[in-house]
Amino acid sequence: MIGNKYLWDFFNYPDKDMGINQLLDLLKSEDKEFIESLYEPVNIDDCTEEEITYLTIVSALIDYYLQFHGLEVPDWIRDERLSFEKPYFHSRRISDFDKVRLQFTNPGPFRARNVYFDLHGIERI
Repeated sequence: MIGNKYLWDFFNYPDKDMGINQLLDLLKSEDKEFIESLYEPVNIDDCTEEEITYLTIVSALIDYYLQFHGLEVPDWIRDERLSFEKPYFHSRRISDFDKVRLQFTNPGPFRARNVYFDLHGIERI
């Protein structure tokens, strides 16, 4: 089980995109309580495969945000298990050309996990 109450709630949203939007809103608003909660360790060994998939996606966003704002990145966010073997593209309607473009233009936190977002879609960060 995901130990962070915020991430657990976002994971359980019926609409996964809405959960990611809520996460982005908390990052953008620099919600102190949320950001501090990220520094509490998450035990990935206690997570299901579905939870690990979710954590892989959101850890890329969180890592990007924290680095962008010069904040320390907690160790659990960079756990090597939070990475996909095959590229994951969050946008479902994307051309092959755009997939290749994203693989070369996304910042390191995304490439390290093989998770790709259109950065215009997450501009609020």
